[in-house]
Amino acid sequence: LEQFAEFIKMEDPDVIALQEVDVRTNRPGAPHQNGKDFITELGCLTGMLTAYARTIDYSGGYYGIGILSKYPFKKTEKIMLPMPEGAKEQRAALIADVELPGGKCFTFISTHLDHSVSLVRKAQVKAINKAVKKNRYPVIIAGDFNSRPDSPEIREGMKKWEQACSNDFTHPSDLPKSKIDYIFYKPSNRWKAVSSSTPRTELSDHLPVKAKICLLYTSPSPRD
Repeated sequence: LEQFAEFIKMEDPDVIALQEVDVRTNRPGAPHQNGKDFITELGCLTGMLTAYARTIDYSGGYYGIGILSKYPFKKTEKIMLPMPEGAKEQRAALIADVELPGGKCFTFISTHLDHSVSLVRKAQVKAINKAVKKNRYPVIIAGDFNSRPDSPEIREGMKKWEQACSNDFTHPSDLPKSKIDYIFYKPSNRWKAVSSSTPRTELSDHLPVKAKICLLYTSPSPRD
């Protein structure tokens, strides 16, 4: 966790989507991490604020998704994603309204889709789209979609979103062979994508995906 926190501080992000986040679990393969609250420790070590969503109970603790942010949360919400036939494990989306200096807000979503079959992920993407359909703030979603760029859930399910990252391979981190991790945003007229990269590190079995996206300040509407 200390190495992971140092990497985060070096990259200096404003907000991070984290997946496969353990809280007080006991894994035989990583006894030095047993019983630790990953999200709280990373918040402490990086100085960032934290939000966490449990998806399942696991090995004496919790397993789920998280968000680290330099800025406070106005609201957070967890939505459990559907588990149609073929799903292997409960998944969720953690939706946070992040409050920037001056009171301007944007919505940031961390998610981790099922690794089983495309039809399951299509249903999960549909549920996320429904959850943010009437969202009042500009939105960024980031995470492990377990889907290649040409899959139906990305090609069709995310067609109303703009992709902020390249299609560089992200998995496995030691010898990347596929792209399954993404950052998307919408609406296109509220954001400007500036740059993206896929930093090399083996602190995780996935490579991190990084993007610089500028929020465009427009004239306030009645809903702002």
